[in-house]
Amino acid sequence: CFICKESGATITCRETRCGLSFHLPCATRGRCITQYFGLYRSFCSEHSPVQEVEAAPEKGTTCLLCIDPVDDQRCYRTMVCPVCRHAWFHRDCIQAQALSAGFHSFRCPLCRDADEFLLEMFTMGIRIPFRLVRPTWENTDEFEAIGERHSRCDASECLCPGGREQDDEEGPWQLFVCSSCAAEGTHRRCSHLSPRADSWECAGC
Repeated sequence: CFICKESGATITCRETRCGLSFHLPCATRGRCITQYFGLYRSFCSEHSPVQEVEAAPEKGTTCLLCIDPVDDQRCYRTMVCPVCRHAWFHRDCIQAQALSAGFHSFRCPLCRDADEFLLEMFTMGIRIPFRLVRPTWENTDEFEAIGERHSRCDASECLCPGGREQDDEEGPWQLFVCSSCAAEGTHRRCSHLSPRADSWECAGC
């Protein structure tokens, strides 16, 4: 094992001509990645995939799951949601959430995206168990309410002719949820956001 230097390493980096091997328990310490889907490929720290999303945490950014500070850049330990680009978390924290939630309930803790988020996490070596039933902690009315994405415009005067709950994929009636608290929303036009704006923060944040 190139990490602990002991024998019995059965996992080999899939990069052609690399040849480095390691134990699965040593992988995190050595910043290695094993993809738990498809061909179950493994990579050493030098050849591991990296997130391609162009985002960097602002100074003082904390992990959404443990509230401790994250590193000041994307790295093996610090990850970001590829969809909203505002949800920052530690690799260990998102791995723990994945193990608790399972495939059918795992999603971004901020924007609630599941599809693109799941694919990114799989690629980055997060193990997401496949369960046929939902986790027991989801089987409550209180959890259902928490899990729902905020879906109404909270502007003091909503200008949308379709009402506060209209949410178009683009245009003036696209609904934005606060990128910090995710507890308030607005239509693009109701808060006078530019056509190029891709995020919004409520007045409280």
